[in-house]
Amino acid sequence: MHAQTLEQRRRNAKFVKDQDARRGKAETDIKKRAKDLPKSPISPLWLGILGFVVFGGLLFEVLSRVFF
Repeated sequence: MHAQTLEQRRRNAKFVKDQDARRGKAETDIKKRAKDLPKSPISPLWLGILGFVVFGGLLFEVLSRVFF
């Protein structure tokens, strides 16, 4: 038998932890909890870029009207 590597031990521990969390719960409850977390259709990076373009453009427009 081979000794486990650190990565294998870590994954085994995560698997056991997940199985312990599932123990005693109905399969529908487990699936329902996974579906409850809504995922944003746009990533935070793209939201930041879009916000920078919109609000940065607005800021430059206000500055140009005030100072020029």
